[in-house]
Amino acid sequence: MASVAQAVVSGVLILLVGTIPRNLLFAANLRHYPGIPWAVPLTALWVWCVWRYLQGAGLPQESAANRRENLRANRVAGTVWAWALFAGGLGIVALVLALRLANRLVVLPQQQLPDLGDVPESTVMAWLLMAAPVAGIVEEAAFRGYMQGPIERRYGLATAILITGTMFAVVHLDFTLMLWPYYVAVAAIYGTVTYLTNSILPAVVLHTVGNLYSNFDLWLNGQAEWQAAGKGSTTLIWVGGTDASFWMLSFWFVAVATVMVWGYFKLAHATVARAAMEPSGFFHNRR
Repeated sequence: MASVAQAVVSGVLILLVGTIPRNLLFAANLRHYPGIPWAVPLTALWVWCVWRYLQGAGLPQESAANRRENLRANRVAGTVWAWALFAGGLGIVALVLALRLANRLVVLPQQQLPDLGDVPESTVMAWLLMAAPVAGIVEEAAFRGYMQGPIERRYGLATAILITGTMFAVVHLDFTLMLWPYYVAVAAIYGTVTYLTNSILPAVVLHTVGNLYSNFDLWLNGQAEWQAAGKGSTTLIWVGGTDASFWMLSFWFVAVATVMVWGYFKLAHATVARAAMEPSGFFHNRR
């Protein structure tokens, strides 16, 4: 259990180091010269420095190799990239559909964007564009790299996903127990892609794209994607009964989830095929 605790602490520390300066810079930008998104380039510079350090740059050099191994930012072959993005992308779509279905079964917590009415739209857009890759890079390095990797190697993928998903939920201050399955599902989508590719790079791209969608959907609609108006009824089926929108959501969820599972099998097959071509490099990276 000491290895699990060490992995969890390492991941949380990376998350804090990577995101707290971003939050402070954005807060300062909100108070000082909000018409100019000056916090964006400074945030990008900070995240780049964090990424370079986790890749092995900087002191102490004695820990450089260990930092690179824990980050798990290994190169991915083109075919494996394609299947990883296909399977993970369908996972994101299935998750959004599942949230909308869940909103017909139970009352999900509301999510609303803070009041930014006095901030120019160009600045808000720049913040949202920057926030997505920051989350994708830092959170994947923390959760799928430094946290999942050691747990996965010692206790298996399922345990690693359960722990990282739970910790991912805990670090979100708006966490409620009702959303715990959602965070575990997110960990399963990105964690399985990372496990099969032995790299966090596809998960970084998927996480960034997913955050871009959710950030801008929240900004444009003023509500979370599962609560936004104009997407069918949000009345609980226990109150208003089932309707066409509920059954249509159910159909599309099952269809997308089925293709997603097939995509993950194809990803696994592509990974094995690539490993057969380069056995020594692949298995060396997975140890």
